Amino acid sequence: MNELAVLWVGLIGFAIIMYVILDGFDLGIGILTLFTKDEHTRDLMISTILPLWDGNQTWLVFGGASLYGAFPLAFGTVLPILYIPILIMVSALLLRGVAFEFHSKAERTKPIWEFAFGFGSILAALIQGIMLGNFVKGFPIPTNGVTSSFDWLSPFTVVCGVALCFGYALLGSNWLIAKTIEHIQQQAYKMSRICLGIVGLFALAISFWSPFVSSAIFIRWFNVDTFPVLAMIPIATTLLFLWHWHALEVEHEVEPFVLSIAIFLLCYLGFGISTWPYIVPRYLTISQASG
Repeated sequence: MNELAVLWVGLIGFAIIMYVILDGFDLGIGILTLFTKDEHTRDLMISTILPLWDGNQTWLVFGGASLYGAFPLAFGTVLPILYIPILIMVSALLLRGVAFEFHSKAERTKPIWEFAFGFGSILAALIQGIMLGNFVKGFPIPTNGVTSSFDWLSPFTVVCGVALCFGYALLGSNWLIAKTIEHIQQQAYKMSRICLGIVGLFALAISFWSPFVSSAIFIRWFNVDTFPVLAMIPIATTLLFLWHWHALEVEHEVEPFVLSIAIFLLCYLGFGISTWPYIVPRYLTISQASG
């Protein structure tokens, strides 16, 4: 396998996980504002990401540009299949950006812009999860160079989308725990507990579902030779969930955010193991894309 191609895959993978973590917590805060009734509380929540939210999205641009520059064949394969979800995601991020700016300046229309900010956040998170689900289950092989406009939409990918929404909300609530005090922090602890439990259930469901949507994943994870080693990942993830829950119960402030990042990293590692060596899963390998 081309060493330069592997290096580029590593850079793209690094950009993606940086985006997921950094933009994930501010998307999560946007999602949480939809379920916060008090206007003052919403303002404080949004103010915690004021210096960071636009810069975090740079990682998404870097990852997309790197994929186009290093693997144009992969980019040209994925884009037609995911054209609609990518268009929806970009539109949601644009709506979110406009709403963020207008929310701080508007008076009478402020509630509208706050809703638009939250709606743009949850829509972007949902679509990102749906696209992630497509990479897990694999892309359809085009027939005569043509795929259906909605091949990207399936029960499995929608479940992945909803799961990522709660995952981002978990990151956002943990960010608020570290950045706020008193009643807002207590609300954040409560939201984090709810999100952690739901994320745990989704992680369990998707872990059991994935081998049935892709035979390659089943073979990879349930191989007699590799199973003892790979089993350490779900075991470690379970221990992190329990540790995270304990950190919330004793009301640590920074530890929950760090632990939620660690959970995302282990899930990302599991995703990488499931899809390797494909850059367009089940359709185009890294070697084929770089050839």
